[in-house]
Amino acid sequence: MTTVTLVYPYFQPSNDNSIFRFPPLGLGYIAAYLKQHDISVEIVDCTFLSEETALKKIRESKPKIIGIQSMFSMKHKAIQMAQALRKDCKLLVTGGALPTSNPTEFLRDFDVVVIGEGEQTMLELMQAFEDAADFSKVNGIAFSEHGQIVHTPSRDYFKNLDSIPFPSHELFDNQAYKDYYAKNFGYTTTSIMTSRGCPFQCDFCSRPVFGSTFRTRTASNIADEVEQVRALGFSRVWFADDCFTLDRKRLLGICNEFIRRGIRISWECLSRVDTINAEIAEKMKRAGCIRVFFGLESGNDFVLSAMKKQATTKQGEEAVNTFKNAGVEVGAFFIVGYPGENEETVHDTVQFASSLPLDYLSFTLPYPIPGTPLFDRVKRRIISEEWVEPKNPRIIKHNLTFESPISETKLKIAIVKGMTQHYIRTYLGNKGYRLVGSLFERASDVAYRILR
Repeated sequence: MTTVTLVYPYFQPSNDNSIFRFPPLGLGYIAAYLKQHDISVEIVDCTFLSEETALKKIRESKPKIIGIQSMFSMKHKAIQMAQALRKDCKLLVTGGALPTSNPTEFLRDFDVVVIGEGEQTMLELMQAFEDAADFSKVNGIAFSEHGQIVHTPSRDYFKNLDSIPFPSHELFDNQAYKDYYAKNFGYTTTSIMTSRGCPFQCDFCSRPVFGSTFRTRTASNIADEVEQVRALGFSRVWFADDCFTLDRKRLLGICNEFIRRGIRISWECLSRVDTINAEIAEKMKRAGCIRVFFGLESGNDFVLSAMKKQATTKQGEEAVNTFKNAGVEVGAFFIVGYPGENEETVHDTVQFASSLPLDYLSFTLPYPIPGTPLFDRVKRRIISEEWVEPKNPRIIKHNLTFESPISETKLKIAIVKGMTQHYIRTYLGNKGYRLVGSLFERASDVAYRILR
């Protein structure tokens, strides 16, 4: 029997305490789909492993086929592992966002690149391999043949997501994830994906795998998986959809199903500011939602327009307050230093972000991912084609990967300013902020404008 080992080549930095560390659902879905067809599959999730241990575990599984996932922050490690494992299998396969966007670059080290959704493609690829058949008959792949790169026809997206079995949660080290979250945050959590595709066209967003066609699972199917992960001992769920609240009717249906079944589990999700209202927020709260995250991205409407967010700062503020009034925690993400920004627009974002009653705040620098309009705009100014998470502790672990008129130092000063103002407001309240925060704000304004 052909054995397959699927690898997630992310090695957690020792200083990491992110609230967004979850099992790689994509590999979980592929594994479940292959197992449904009686194929022997293992997953090696490197998140809590050393590289030496991971390689040993992969080799001990004696796979005929090794599939390695890659994305923007994993390219170097994925290729490095492929080179190390070249002699340990008969077929080396890669897939994920970055290989889908640029398959040619990966074919120097891999035999086949899976393009787009991988469940059916991996199944057919394995069958072709087992039968020694022509790979060109498998849709949705790229491979080298006689020195030429062959791209087969693209594969249609899954339309009925309920037909895909739940990801193989049992193949992940669930205890390691539970220990990690219990130690760092006092709760345990895992992720579930309830839809695929996003119809919006945000300038910086890469979605080559699931595309722009929004497809969903039914409420009962979602509730079944929630009950499954609850039985595994997780107390919280992160809904990993691009936008969990995109369809209000669907969202209300999910909430009603949770309430009807009496599902006792807390959950979090990503939302857009233009998809919710007070009724939605209150129903989400009743159904177990404890925190919602928004990609607010900027505190300047001109920059939001340049990002093609199709939202305004006013909508962002209203959305935050709507959930806070409903008793749901709110987190938000912001980008500073976007192409076209200047010192004043960055300052607008810092001031706007730190003025909101947020329970979680994150700033990042813009990362031009291949295949996005942002990448096309700055590709001639790229100075580092891959962002690698630092191993050593650092206050701000982001770095600019392209030449910018605003220096990285200045942008990081802006981030420190914004985070400090946020913490002062959070811990001292508005009254305390007027006494302490205003002094810091004025002093940091001077420093921000002076530094280059």
